[in-house]
Amino acid sequence: MRKDISEKSFYDKIYEAVMQIPAGCVATYGQIATMAGNGNAARAVGNALHRNPAPDVIPCFRIVNSKGRLALQFAFGGTDAQKKLLEAEGVEVVDDCVDLEKYQYRG
Repeated sequence: MRKDISEKSFYDKIYEAVMQIPAGCVATYGQIATMAGNGNAARAVGNALHRNPAPDVIPCFRIVNSKGRLALQFAFGGTDAQKKLLEAEGVEVVDDCVDLEKYQYRG
């Protein structure tokens, strides 16, 4: 069966979910997977973000792991770059980790 042209790819849904995370907040890979329609696809979220086609528009730096840890291999400059981007939005990063109780998006 052929896919309807208007049907969005899962990666498109991931990017749309990431764009909902406001400045000053973070979300987890699993949270984004759930927002995109498949809560079991946290690894797919990581893969999609690593291939982010528009990092200036899609704020993939706001996504952290389930413990609040920054991405070890942040595709757009490494952990230091992710830390600087988060701190520029007022998110405190201590030992490459974000306090999810304080900064996790709850929308």
